[in-house]
Amino acid sequence: MNHDVSGLTQLGQYTTQPNSPDEAVLERVPNPHPGTHYVARFTAPEFTSLCPITAQPDFAHLVIDYIPGEWLVESKSLKLYLTAFRNHGAFHEACTIDIAKRLADLLQPVWLRIGGYWYPRGGIPIDVFWQTGAPPAGAWIPDQGVPPYRGRG
Repeated sequence: MNHDVSGLTQLGQYTTQPNSPDEAVLERVPNPHPGTHYVARFTAPEFTSLCPITAQPDFAHLVIDYIPGEWLVESKSLKLYLTAFRNHGAFHEACTIDIAKRLADLLQPVWLRIGGYWYPRGGIPIDVFWQTGAPPAGAWIPDQGVPPYRGRG
């Protein structure tokens, strides 16, 4: 198996928090099972960003599923990237789709989807979903497991 991590700049190192998603360095490592269609999932149940108009915090539960090609996302770099949104002002749709497209560009996965389950702003939750296309036949794609927002009811 190829465990070459020589090009990584963050794993195993003290790393400061990036000031913005654009400054964050997303890194990748070789997939130990290229050609095998399996799903890797990252769940960020406490994702935060800022409203671009009011600068008030917005909260989301993100679920990122992907079937790797040649590359896996290095998880420490993904955590730093996602937390870089804490001081970033953007609408829910922009945050969700920017994350998905940046991962898709970096990894060139067989398939990728993101579910952005945003908590209500102004009384209305805004959920955002995107995927690169249809998953390959025979791949097991589990439900994202996030119930729709129901308020107190």
